[in-house]
Amino acid sequence: MNDARRYCNLPSPFPMKRGGELHSAHVAYETWGELSAARDNALLILTGLSPSAHATSSSEDPEPGWWEAMIGPGKAIDTQRWFVICVNSLGSDKGSTCPASIDPATGQAYRLSFPELALEDVANAAHIAVTHLGIQQLACLIGCSMGGMSALAYMLLHPGSVRTHISVDTAPQAQPFAIAIRSLQREAIRLDPHWNEGHYDNARYPDTGMSIARKLGVITYRSAMEWNGRFARIRLDAEQRDEDPFGREFEVESYLEGHAQRFVRNFDPNSYLYLSRASDWFDIAEYGHGSVLEGLKRIHIEQAMVIGVSTDILFPLEQQEQIAEGLQAAGAAVEFVALNSPQGHDAFLVDIDNYSRAIGGFLTRL
Repeated sequence: MNDARRYCNLPSPFPMKRGGELHSAHVAYETWGELSAARDNALLILTGLSPSAHATSSSEDPEPGWWEAMIGPGKAIDTQRWFVICVNSLGSDKGSTCPASIDPATGQAYRLSFPELALEDVANAAHIAVTHLGIQQLACLIGCSMGGMSALAYMLLHPGSVRTHISVDTAPQAQPFAIAIRSLQREAIRLDPHWNEGHYDNARYPDTGMSIARKLGVITYRSAMEWNGRFARIRLDAEQRDEDPFGREFEVESYLEGHAQRFVRNFDPNSYLYLSRASDWFDIAEYGHGSVLEGLKRIHIEQAMVIGVSTDILFPLEQQEQIAEGLQAAGAAVEFVALNSPQGHDAFLVDIDNYSRAIGGFLTRL
């Protein structure tokens, strides 16, 4: 199996924001392009909750990445110009130290003994990976979804480490709707009897809980407009329906089931719980005496582009406006882009033409 991941060891111990520490921890990352002699062309991407560091393909790993259409030679994020880094979040099971990793103190998986995880920890670990590569200042930091919150933490906690920023479909703090949805996702996992207080294995695995959690997520990642246009009230053919009288009958139900089944065994349930809760906890107002605007005003960069989509119900457009206002108040030259993509929160993964035009245009002007 091809694998382009590299690993950066974190200082041991690695202190966590909410208490506790990790020993012998690391994060996984991948890179594309060449770092310039002046080390001034580095671009870091911080991801959403579940993606790996494999954002696009390479000669080492030709498998298409999660942002394949966005990154590469001649694409919006042009690897002929930029040295692109994507770091897998601390706490994720895609190569970084996470609840499924072995605790060196016990020789057993951490499971729920993993320290409480904050997005500030994700940001600090990513910063260590960047400095490990000999980079003192990023030309650009891109944060998508949860990664956008981690990016805000990165810039706030490491002043002077970022020159420009692209914020993609994110938020300065979790709003009640997002917290409520993620709470239900976590509850679905924890109520699955096979979760067993985090002590599951391949034979007894919380498939049902993870499936429900993923379906809830997918519902919020897209918009009602797209669901209507894509599925309407189309029913499955008789042979495709469940025999259960309350089973799947509509195409949209079948779509959600397929999405869930592809995800269930491909992401560690405890990692899901930890990263989900970290997203709820993040609040830049903590750094601004209770004010989001004052917290954002502590971030000092030269330029920023803030992108949001009008159909995003998870990270509403007004939250992107907050970010743009705060960064501008802090002195950055800010471009605000409000897209009308019907795909909702996931538009940055789907509406590549519009996002490429915005992101590529911004980077071209740097």
